[in-house]
Amino acid sequence: MYYGLIEAGGTKFVLGVASADGTILARHRLPTTSPEETLGQSISWLADQGYDLAAIGLASFGPLNLDRAHAEWGSTTRTTKPLWSGTDLVSPFARAFGCPVGLETDVNGAALAEATWGAGRGFGSLLYLTVGTGVGGGFVAGGRLLQGMTHPEMGHIPLPRHPHDTAFPGHCAFHGDCLEGLVAGPAVMARWAANLSDLGPDHEGADIVAWYLGAAIVTYQAILAPARIVLGGGVMATPGLIERIRDYARSRGGEYFAGNVDEIVTRPGLGNNSGLLGALAVALEAAGHSLECSSDTWRLMPIHSQIAGGG
Repeated sequence: MYYGLIEAGGTKFVLGVASADGTILARHRLPTTSPEETLGQSISWLADQGYDLAAIGLASFGPLNLDRAHAEWGSTTRTTKPLWSGTDLVSPFARAFGCPVGLETDVNGAALAEATWGAGRGFGSLLYLTVGTGVGGGFVAGGRLLQGMTHPEMGHIPLPRHPHDTAFPGHCAFHGDCLEGLVAGPAVMARWAANLSDLGPDHEGADIVAWYLGAAIVTYQAILAPARIVLGGGVMATPGLIERIRDYARSRGGEYFAGNVDEIVTRPGLGNNSGLLGALAVALEAAGHSLECSSDTWRLMPIHSQIAGGG
């Protein structure tokens, strides 16, 4: 069986086709422009690959309406991405291909992928946090995503302010100086007119961003106690940043929380494939499978069999 993959980001869409074993057979990237243009180009590319798709997985920027009982399930809600608020993401693909289409946030998808195939394999619980154009997080425990009234918004938690950063008002359109408004790429650019990786190792920017992310990690440890916290996204490509974050998390945690921060806080085990394989995880579930993994194996289980067995 073959699956269509869509990693829908704020600046680019990454498309793919994969088999159920996780082999990516084709891949394509296109810029995120208007909904009509971007979704249309995505449909055309998938169709041109010539595969009979069993399902399509969409792992998208948000916020998203993930309530299947709601009339607007499958759409974006109020997003900071121009033109995209209220966009129906699912229906165009369902009409074009006539197969099940699953939808999750990009970070939830990446969390599922890392928990199944990557850095969290065999550990039972994992939090994936992306730090890029925005900040978002997903949490998996026992193979299941954390969901409440909607998906979590881990990038919008409030934080204390770094003593050398109090003059900056923050860059989040909704909350000002939430985590995203302080450490995401646009917030870095608004302060220092450069990407974090271009500022140099001695610039105060890297220390300030690490300080905030260290504080966020301790917050997540206190609430969720994840066995692994995976940090992805473009900002995390900054040399030495993850080591600084670990140092601040260790100091702020006061040796109170379980586990070794140097082991818990880690890079994606799937490298640049976390997002696309996240879309595969979403597609597999849309096709009626549940992902089950252990330390050295993973397999698909039909969801109806799981329910019938009381799982």
